[in-house]
Amino acid sequence: MKKAKSISRSKYGYLFILPFFVTYFIFSLIPLLDTIRYSFYEYYRSGLRIVGPSFVGFDNYINVMGTDFFTYMGNTFTLWIIGFVPQIIIALLLASWFVDVRLKIRCEQFFKVVIYLPNLIMASAFAMLFFTLFSTSGPVNNILTGLGIVNGPIDFMGTPVGTRLLIALMNFLMWFGNTTIMLMAAIMGISPDIFEAASIDGCTPRQSFFHITLPLIRPILTYTLITSLIGGLQMFDVPQILTNGQGNPNRTSYTLIMWLNNLLRAPDYGRAGALSVYLFIVSGILCLVVYKMVNGQDNDAKAEKKAAKKRMKGLKGGN
Repeated sequence: MKKAKSISRSKYGYLFILPFFVTYFIFSLIPLLDTIRYSFYEYYRSGLRIVGPSFVGFDNYINVMGTDFFTYMGNTFTLWIIGFVPQIIIALLLASWFVDVRLKIRCEQFFKVVIYLPNLIMASAFAMLFFTLFSTSGPVNNILTGLGIVNGPIDFMGTPVGTRLLIALMNFLMWFGNTTIMLMAAIMGISPDIFEAASIDGCTPRQSFFHITLPLIRPILTYTLITSLIGGLQMFDVPQILTNGQGNPNRTSYTLIMWLNNLLRAPDYGRAGALSVYLFIVSGILCLVVYKMVNGQDNDAKAEKKAAKKRMKGLKGGN
């Protein structure tokens, strides 16, 4: 009897994923390689005259790596930290409360929708809203003055602390709902039997949270930290609109991407390419550091298990 020929359908899988790779190659990989190439060239506009492109080696990298680079990087990380730390704390608390069966929270779906809604609003609209609310003649100042809390209008955007806190507040409101939903999904993936067993053994809710919940949702926490870090380095629209692209006062809210945007508008493609490469390298290093910090304990535990197995094999071999 003749054997039936096996039918391979793997080619259909390649056909389905082909559009993604074609799109990635055209719109991501080629521009990325082109950006790296231009970073080694002097290519800018001086008045109406275009200078370059002419090869200059690492001159653009040396030129960009100055005082401004570290100042704007410090601004970027400051804005990210004061926005992300409250975000992850509130998101963890809300996720724990909504998932906890003992609390029996009513209208849970309604609250989920409400906390996620700000994530659907464009950052530009958020920035314009806050610019109107917290201006010297805005509703917030009118309310505070009317209640007699302050004697005169407060210039929220006239001080570095006020401007940075407003930007951090906007980033918090826009993203804490998305983070909460993700952490809720992670906690709901934990087997309820684990919590029941811990409760029977006398584990308090606080101990359960720190010793069961947090270790088991570590992969999602890692993902949240990394995506938030990348988003923080790419912070642009909120400070750009709120400060009219100036990063005022005294450029304390001026981020790296705002600087990159101004270099591209000049245009100064060589320095913009070098700055883009620096951002790519910094993002990669920081993401690797975050991953190692969050998952270091798991790797140590795996190494200990492997060492224990080797010792057991050695003991059995000796016997």
